[in-house]
Amino acid sequence: MIGRSGNPTLNEKTFEKTGHYNGQETMTIGGTVNKSFMLLALLIGAAVVSWVMFFNGYDMYPYMIGGAIGALVLALIISFKPTTAPFLAPIYAIGEGFFLGALSAAYESLYYGITMQAALLTMCVFLAMLLVYKTGLVKASAGFKKGLFAATAGIALVYLLSFILGLFGVTVPYLHDSTPIGIGISVVIVIIAALNFVLDFNFIEEGARQGAPKYMEWYGSFGLLVTLVWLYVEIIRLLSKLASRD
Repeated sequence: MIGRSGNPTLNEKTFEKTGHYNGQETMTIGGTVNKSFMLLALLIGAAVVSWVMFFNGYDMYPYMIGGAIGALVLALIISFKPTTAPFLAPIYAIGEGFFLGALSAAYESLYYGITMQAALLTMCVFLAMLLVYKTGLVKASAGFKKGLFAATAGIALVYLLSFILGLFGVTVPYLHDSTPIGIGISVVIVIIAALNFVLDFNFIEEGARQGAPKYMEWYGSFGLLVTLVWLYVEIIRLLSKLASRD
């Protein structure tokens, strides 16, 4: 039985739904990697368009909000119906790209160079977690998975509460502050986001080992992209907090 992934899009019940497809093409790690690069390319392409539009004077707020909401809706559909991943994951990547491009441009207009720093740090963390996973320094044990799932769910609830309270003009203390406590909270969230890669890698390996259907390569690459986007957003938020203290 596959353990639960902290990434809400990747969990043990996904494979229970798909079952085994003997005689048909099955999921492979190489195929998932290739599709991950495809999704990343689409995301970066859309982000570049959004970035250029921002600095050419376009009002990017509707694009940023529309991209975020659209990506969230698609993510929920894909999560509940993995068979839609081959069709919807590319659209999700484009929507996230428009959101991230506008968001990054907004941060860049405030803190020059912050986008490149955040992108490089995100890729370094990704590669570091891949190395940690492959060398077995951190193992995706049952207890580790449950703890990380609880932490990830807790963060999601805090963000949801912050959004709801924000509609009424109320802010959650420290969550968005550049105080030492606020920075500490961001560091913890970055660590939790990074650790999700360990569970994502494990999920993909287990899927390939169990002979999951071929479309699950798109689902696995979609899950990786979700974690990558989350990590990038948290890193750029952390860097902005640090920059605002200078």
